[in-house]
Amino acid sequence: MRATDVLLVGPAGTTGGIAQYIQEQRRRLPRSVSARTYDVSVPTSDSIRAFAVAILLAFVQILRFPFRRRPDVVHVHSSHWNSFYQSGLYVLLASTIWRVPVVLHIHGSSFDSFMQTESKPVRLFQSVVFSQCDRVIVLSDYWRDIVGVRAAEEKITVLPNAVDPDEYDPRYDASPPHLVFISNHIERKGIKELVEAVDTLMRNDENCRVTIGGSGPLSHLAADIAERHERVSYEGYVSEERKREILNDSSMFVLPTYAENLPIALLEAMAGGNVLVSTTVGAIPSLINDDNGVLVEPGNATALAATLSDLVHDPERVEQMAQTSRERVEQNYSWAVATERLDDLYRELAH
Repeated sequence: MRATDVLLVGPAGTTGGIAQYIQEQRRRLPRSVSARTYDVSVPTSDSIRAFAVAILLAFVQILRFPFRRRPDVVHVHSSHWNSFYQSGLYVLLASTIWRVPVVLHIHGSSFDSFMQTESKPVRLFQSVVFSQCDRVIVLSDYWRDIVGVRAAEEKITVLPNAVDPDEYDPRYDASPPHLVFISNHIERKGIKELVEAVDTLMRNDENCRVTIGGSGPLSHLAADIAERHERVSYEGYVSEERKREILNDSSMFVLPTYAENLPIALLEAMAGGNVLVSTTVGAIPSLINDDNGVLVEPGNATALAATLSDLVHDPERVEQMAQTSRERVEQNYSWAVATERLDDLYRELAH
């Protein structure tokens, strides 16, 4: 039987989360799927000249698109605002010129605010794009409700992000408990609250150690607290291999973020056998309950510090919760599960 020819459309040439997903998706799809990539990434910059170049490049990419070999299915990856405007054009081209089934895959931490826009032209464009899709993939039931304002319910499929648990070898016996934050050092990720909470733990002489990884405009906060406290280390940017080593060794992964969709970082932490401490935003509550983590309100450093202190003082509970995290990611958030469902979806649409 001939493999289903699928064209993946998205910003595959960047270093962001969507690019990472596309790369893993293409690598892990079964042989029954022949996947190609159409890269729609453009350079980003604050300068007017760079913006003009990006617009020109995006226009050229759109003009070239219909001259690609016609696939069986087009799978478009999109985020909010400008990403959706760009990807929406590919949805319309594929559905009207090629007349092939189109899957629109929604990512992005602020897609909910994008869907709630007051702009009538934007709402109209959203409705038109969703009407031309055969399936809309969202990452959780939360996003199903958000997208369902414009897209027909029968078109929406919930398919969470995925990781490969086999790439991790978790320990559950870190002593003292090991707290980890690895993310971009920007305000949205809650690094200010993290540093404030960690400072409270250290001043109270809590029996734990902390590792902070990642980089960004607020990295000085991580560097400063590591300099002040001996049991806090700042590693800066970490490779994928080093990240897995840290997650395998740690007890708790902390992400006090202000806005997310379904963070791959939390899935990676689950694969590494970690308790999750995060916030009540986006699809995060679909990952975390009392069995594997704790949710706090974003922006509340006091509550975050109290939660971490409670966990540090209950190592047996932490070990049990960490094992539950690992079991849950194996059962529900592995690439093996995701690619099987994608294969079924492509077959359904193409035949």
